[in-house]
Amino acid sequence: MSVSQPFSLAVLISGNGSNLQAIIDAIQNKKLDASIKLVISNRADAKGLKRAEAAGIPTLLIEHTQYSSREEFDQAMLDALKACRPDLVVLAGFMRILSAQFVSALSGKLINIHPSLLPRYKGTQTHKRALEAHDSVHGCSIHYVTEELDGGPVVAQSEVPIYPNDTEQLLAARVQKEEHQLYPFCIGLIAQTKLELIDGAPVLNKQLLTSGGIKFRQSNYDRYYLE
Repeated sequence: MSVSQPFSLAVLISGNGSNLQAIIDAIQNKKLDASIKLVISNRADAKGLKRAEAAGIPTLLIEHTQYSSREEFDQAMLDALKACRPDLVVLAGFMRILSAQFVSALSGKLINIHPSLLPRYKGTQTHKRALEAHDSVHGCSIHYVTEELDGGPVVAQSEVPIYPNDTEQLLAARVQKEEHQLYPFCIGLIAQTKLELIDGAPVLNKQLLTSGGIKFRQSNYDRYYLE
């Protein structure tokens, strides 16, 4: 009698790894039925490597500076991922633009978290830009990765209010708190095949998600709502 293997992940990081830690915690606390097969970092000083090692997760350093092109670097990562065969590849603060070959090879199995309510504020300095625009709300988004930077299909978003006296640091902390709940939640939906990418469109429980996907406000994860 065969025993089914848990849904497997590979996580790509470049720095602190706080979202990686949130995923590790969710697995250890039995809130996420999955396992992390491998953590890859492009930076030797990434704190996330120590987080993974502390949890007994295999790590691999693939420094982009050691490769002559983005394509060669990405191929090295693809070779490592092919060896461990994860069900899903999770970008968690991975600060490199991925090549078309990498994205194509992992089509439908590659997700990212971004600190804004996409399509607003693609790229960097999202909190600063939200404050300068005098927005009333900000937040984070989970999306499938395509060749367009921060442009793949959005599956979920969580909003936070922006207060009159907010700084970038205060707003970033509020958004990050949402990230740490939203990412494991969405990975869980994918692991249960409740959330899928079908013909390039995100589908939840066999129903097409509208623009922006699943919506949350201030960590209301027990009763999410759809637009």
